[in-house]
Amino acid sequence: NKQLIAGHGRFEAAKLLGRSEIPVICLDHLSEAQARAYMLADNKLTDRSSWDDAALAAHLKELSELAIDFNIEDVGFELPEIDFRIQSLDAPEDPSDADEFEAAAGPAASRLGDLWLLGDHRLYCGDALDPKTYDALLGTEHAAAVFTDPPYNVKIDGHVCGGGAKKHREFAMASGEMTADEFSRFLQEIFELIAARVAPSGVIYACMDWRHMGEMLAAGRAKGLDLLNLCVWVKSNGGMGSLYRSRHELVFVFRNGKEPHRNNVQLGRFGRNRTNVWNYAGANSFPRKGRAKGLDLHPTVKPIAMVADALLDATKRGDIVLDPFCGSGTTILAAERVGRRGFGIELDPLYVDLAISRWQKMTQQTAVHANGKTFDAIGAERRGADGQN
Repeated sequence: NKQLIAGHGRFEAAKLLGRSEIPVICLDHLSEAQARAYMLADNKLTDRSSWDDAALAAHLKELSELAIDFNIEDVGFELPEIDFRIQSLDAPEDPSDADEFEAAAGPAASRLGDLWLLGDHRLYCGDALDPKTYDALLGTEHAAAVFTDPPYNVKIDGHVCGGGAKKHREFAMASGEMTADEFSRFLQEIFELIAARVAPSGVIYACMDWRHMGEMLAAGRAKGLDLLNLCVWVKSNGGMGSLYRSRHELVFVFRNGKEPHRNNVQLGRFGRNRTNVWNYAGANSFPRKGRAKGLDLHPTVKPIAMVADALLDATKRGDIVLDPFCGSGTTILAAERVGRRGFGIELDPLYVDLAISRWQKMTQQTAVHANGKTFDAIGAERRGADGQN
């Protein structure tokens, strides 16, 4: 009697698409009672079904990496849930091997003005206070968010400990030589440059220690940034201190402008239950026997997992995440882990080399200079030339 038993959703979709015909299977052997029973059972079985979570996550991951000509949300899952399921596939150990790294041997291969291509990521060796640096790095693109760890205007010597007697070089700028007013102006300059290259509503994560939280807050407000929250990174071990040993660092969470920002947490709706207290192992607890400490090579290294989680909170897959103080490259590695594009700036060529070495070790891929030559080839050329001079 041409009664529709199953496929009501497909029938309605075909009508919306303007189709005049659709293929059908006729079940002419069923009585009216059997047809009604089949219709109910067919829908109930769907209700009682469940996903193979691992297979679903694998399919979503493959789709997200393909050059598809449709929005991945069209498959019926929202982006935060897609991220959550993909990240559950191969959740790395925390801290992971990527948090442990070795310094590049010999003099720096990188030089000021170098633009390195690390897969989908970019790293520019240059001054974060120069607008031309951002042009060279981003071109006409804009970042969706920022995660950065600017210098704290604190001398490294006497305030940061490495592995035992390890001594660190001072940062190239804001390493204790600035007055409070100078440091505040320094931060304001950075925020002004960042705001010009970050999309309206983009979230800006900026790390700072307790000594300079006033300057950080004042600089953000002076440049019209909206303070969304103040997160506290609680480390597993205390660092150096006088009366009290510091076991935390601060992460200021600003918004660029007043437009609604991306919120992938939504009070745990998609499985991300997050607060403004972040518990992650500090760099002085990273090493295992026979491996280098992160603090031996960079004095304020952040755990990859912490940065990756922040990116999952406020960006979507494929977004550009800017870091004007890239240091040892943690933001780029975090972006690699969660399917974002890390665009970094670093003034110190040795730290540029370190960031590239970490990325190459993590991905087993080769970084390439903007001129097409590989990192290893350019390093060999330049070190050879330096040895002849």
